[in-house]
Amino acid sequence: MVVGGAGFLLNNEMDDFSVKPGAPNLYGLIGTEANAIAPGKRMLSCMTPTIVLKNGKPYMVTGTPGGSTIITSLFQTLVNDIVFGMDARANVNAPKFHHQWWPEDVRIEKEFPAATKEALEKMGYPVKVGSPWSRTELIRIVDGKIEAVGDWRGDDSVAGE
Repeated sequence: MVVGGAGFLLNNEMDDFSVKPGAPNLYGLIGTEANAIAPGKRMLSCMTPTIVLKNGKPYMVTGTPGGSTIITSLFQTLVNDIVFGMDARANVNAPKFHHQWWPEDVRIEKEFPAATKEALEKMGYPVKVGSPWSRTELIRIVDGKIEAVGDWRGDDSVAGE
């Protein structure tokens, strides 16, 4: 839904409230009274559209859907670029992991490296292999050229000049 004359879209974020304090949501997050639905309240939300500047100029724009997995998906995108220097396509399509306060397991996609899975298990982390989640989108500007990547996990596509 578009707000007439205001230039922005409305998003149904009601599912970001705790429907029932003490009960887990779809992602296993335990709802609390502080995040209960009530008039005039703002819900806890993981929406994180991200713009990264380099030398004061736009370098990267990224974002993803995915509830509580948004934070770890975007963290991995930033680390894959800034720390590991991965190119845009390899970055977006790299296997993902996710961990949150509860449940205490580390979720990984089946494409995740077996050696890393084994190392996590040796450290005592319960690891659960699951189907893909998230759909990170990434635009990078490198040497004046735009790189845009749509995640293989969804029906995403990119186009540009």
